Amino acid sequence: MPHRTQPFESSFTMRDGPLMIKDIIRSNWQNPEFAFLSACHTTVGDEKSPDESIHLAAAMQFSGFRSVIGSMWSVDDEVARQVVSAFYEKLVDDSGRLDCTRAAVALHKAVKKLRRNNIPLEQQIVFVHIGV
Repeated sequence: MPHRTQPFESSFTMRDGPLMIKDIIRSNWQNPEFAFLSACHTTVGDEKSPDESIHLAAAMQFSGFRSVIGSMWSVDDEVARQVVSAFYEKLVDDSGRLDCTRAAVALHKAVKKLRRNNIPLEQQIVFVHIGV
């Protein structure tokens, strides 16, 4: 949930309570590489000052994640499932390991697959990549 006036109070809604951005930033993860935020509006900041706001995806990158994918608006659950499935097929390298440096290309290829399935344009372009 974005918090418009206190961006570090923004959080992800989890089953056992909110996961706050400030807690993610304070965490001591060793070299976090990649996050895929398939929830709606994870790259949306404050409309009144778009150049100065922190959105959930940017906060993940500021906390150390090299590569983050987020959504710009509401996404259909089935579309999100299709994108995530096609995306992870392309993110895995030849050795079977996830390679975050392939994230932008993997997202591009996943979106191309949606185009062949006649998904509406606004759902094809909902996800954006930030980072490596």
